[in-house]
Amino acid sequence: MKRRRLLLILCLGALLIGGALAYRHYWLSRPVGHGPAGPAVDRQRFAQTWTDRKVLLLGLGDSITAGFGVPEEYSYFGRLVKNPDDEFPAMRGICLSAVLPGLEVRNESISGSTSLEHVHRIESLGVQPDDVLGLIVITTGGNDVIHNYGRTPPREGAMYGATEEQAQPWIEAFERRLHRMIDLLEARFPGGCHIFLADVYDPTDGVGDAENAGLPAWPDGLAIHTAYNDVIHRCAQRRPSVHLVPIHALFLGHGIHCTQSWREHYRADDPHYWYFTNLEDPNARGYDAIRRLFLIEIAKVAKQLADKPAAEPISRHGI
Repeated sequence: MKRRRLLLILCLGALLIGGALAYRHYWLSRPVGHGPAGPAVDRQRFAQTWTDRKVLLLGLGDSITAGFGVPEEYSYFGRLVKNPDDEFPAMRGICLSAVLPGLEVRNESISGSTSLEHVHRIESLGVQPDDVLGLIVITTGGNDVIHNYGRTPPREGAMYGATEEQAQPWIEAFERRLHRMIDLLEARFPGGCHIFLADVYDPTDGVGDAENAGLPAWPDGLAIHTAYNDVIHRCAQRRPSVHLVPIHALFLGHGIHCTQSWREHYRADDPHYWYFTNLEDPNARGYDAIRRLFLIEIAKVAKQLADKPAAEPISRHGI
């Protein structure tokens, strides 16, 4: 009898320990992994000069483009320009300075800023000379959605906790504002521009359970986030100068549920967390992945860079 009781106690103890370890792994652990992250970039696309024109790489938007949380050379913007000294072997020589000898660089992004501030920042930019081609990379809208983390009543530009009905006028205003940004940028680059606009990633991996990230529950959060991305996608579809950079799809499976193998977006090849400790920014591997995605999208228009792209007026889009 004592032996059976001991065995029962040992079995129950093993189950409790196993359950605790499983809970820790699947619900609490967010391993970041190591090494390169994100899609492979075709080296052949960076094997020769794209254009000898003067090119201004302009960074606009929030902390993702500002590179919050990492040294400048490891931000996605910094890696776009040139490879850091300890670049991964497969990416050495794959950067914009390798293919654009007339490249100039300005990063006007501001950590913590929202789309309301971004349109004003663009309004303050000067007009570039006719011989300058613009390559513009933008991350906008994410802070509109996640601020102020439920600490203040929801409002435009800080709508966390809003209902879908409450947020609808703000979503519509964001669409008008985004097209205003594109109009302003096209006007400031009479020599032509290509605008690479990222959509907004989701740290909940499509589940919408912000409470499991330590934030207040937000029943309509995922719907509002989706509506913002729909606005960004429509803008890219309607404006010839705008090219979508789909970081939302790229980051699914690398958020707070990255270890949960039963989830729809589980990434068996890299089941790791790509976000910084503040949840809203990438970590170093996340920035690497974003850099690769921007390079892939920019390379798609490489053959057009020697020409002046035609800009379509906003009045033709009915916004």
